[in-house]
Amino acid sequence: MSSPVFRFAPSPNGYLHLGHALSALMNFERARASGGRFLLRIEDIDRARCRSEFESAIYQDMAWLGITWDGPVRRQSEHLDEYRAALARLEADGLVYPSFESRAEIAALVSDPAAPGTWPRDPDGAPLYPGTARALSRSERARRIAAGEPHALRLDMAAAIARVGTLDLAWAETGSGPDGECGTVAAAPARWGDVVLGRKEAPTSYHLSVVIDDARQGTTHVVRGCDLFWSTSVHRLLQALLDLPVPAYHHHRLVLGSDGRKLSKSTQATALRTLRRNGIAAADIRRMVGLE
Repeated sequence: MSSPVFRFAPSPNGYLHLGHALSALMNFERARASGGRFLLRIEDIDRARCRSEFESAIYQDMAWLGITWDGPVRRQSEHLDEYRAALARLEADGLVYPSFESRAEIAALVSDPAAPGTWPRDPDGAPLYPGTARALSRSERARRIAAGEPHALRLDMAAAIARVGTLDLAWAETGSGPDGECGTVAAAPARWGDVVLGRKEAPTSYHLSVVIDDARQGTTHVVRGCDLFWSTSVHRLLQALLDLPVPAYHHHRLVLGSDGRKLSKSTQATALRTLRRNGIAAADIRRMVGLE
């Protein structure tokens, strides 16, 4: 039996805060306690927001916390061909289509006052894509792409679910969902609608890259914040479509700010580098995130 593999996968689009510390420490300590491996992944596919100084700060913060990792760091920007290949496979299976609307145009489509009722939203609260581009002909899609129109590549959710079914689409949860879900959790990918898997300027999205990365790194245990709990539904669907292994999942509580909201990278008061400069010791971070 292979040893457990855990990972921590921050994005270098800001400085790490206490919430990141909780996740990193949980993964690191579980890996060491189980005799397993702890890996570090840098999720830097957003080239507009990711910066080298933020990546350097991640390494500094990890060293300060006493966290070491096994093997080389996996940087997503160095594996774009792997994501392109996965996306091409889904396209060849007829499960991906291009949409050409801007975010503003999509907002206008879903806010039509003539539309009955309230427009459905995904678990993050964003309105579902109305599927307008799904009806475009193959020739029209090709013409617009050849003309260089900006576009997103979306998963045809209905077709994808029809391909794999949902009878066995579930995951093993040892943490807790927003409503206390644990044990065997049935995936509900349809709640997300036709999610974006890539864009003209970026050959992958978080949903696609995370399942490819976890498979390539041999991740056996995904430990992350409960704000990503229902994202696992999309990840399970993609794992089934791409014949990828399924890790065990543990979604942990979030570290909240004084306003009761989830911390963000713009919250300088809880940034690890700020706390360090203010004289907080690394040992105090465990107490601050509730890991006595």
